[in-house]
Amino acid sequence: MAAQRSLADSLRWMAEGTKTFFGALAGLPDDRLDVPTALTGWTGRHLLAHVAANADALLNLAYWARTGEERPMYASFERRDAEIQAGALRSAAELRSWAASSAELLDRRLSELDERQWSRPVRTAQGRTVPAAEVPWMRAREVMVHAVDLGAGVGFGDLPADFLASLIDDITAKRSGAGDGPALALKATGHGGKWTVAGSGDPVAVTGTLAELAAYLSGRAAGPGGRPAPALPRWL
Repeated sequence: MAAQRSLADSLRWMAEGTKTFFGALAGLPDDRLDVPTALTGWTGRHLLAHVAANADALLNLAYWARTGEERPMYASFERRDAEIQAGALRSAAELRSWAASSAELLDRRLSELDERQWSRPVRTAQGRTVPAAEVPWMRAREVMVHAVDLGAGVGFGDLPADFLASLIDDITAKRSGAGDGPALALKATGHGGKWTVAGSGDPVAVTGTLAELAAYLSGRAAGPGGRPAPALPRWL
């Protein structure tokens, strides 16, 4: 079940996600940034460096959209990972400032794009060619999901329902395209949404709330509501 996601939707979710992420971060003491997150090998410092570097990378796509001059998100995945590792060594104050300033600049640069520039093709880090109008969605996804990963009291159930439905659309499409996991038949309780994931074997029925399905599909939970479900390969 894939609804059409509009640019206005993505910009709204990006703004809401940014507010949610930085609200959670503001309540997180500096020493909590040293604690491992649910993301393997990453502390809160790595997570914050990643969110900051992601905004910088998306600024490259905003530049590409505005000027037509190709500017990839990252020079390479190796360079991306090295920047996150180096960023994690900064002081907590520097990390917080970097994350905030890069987010503010990205919002400002995206607000400057006109209709023609929003439609200009750019390339994601995964190599997909998409219109620049996808950039706010890419950022919304980062700040919303990583607000949960901060471990500061935000859960998937705190995220907007329409965002969660769009996130499930996005993840199921990617998993179906990759075809490297189990086939699934998903149903959202209290919502009526249904999705399928193409993969190996007969489809396994998986039911849960939108929040539970989003947590499961994104690799943040072993199954909806703690119930058993097929193991999934990495999402991103």
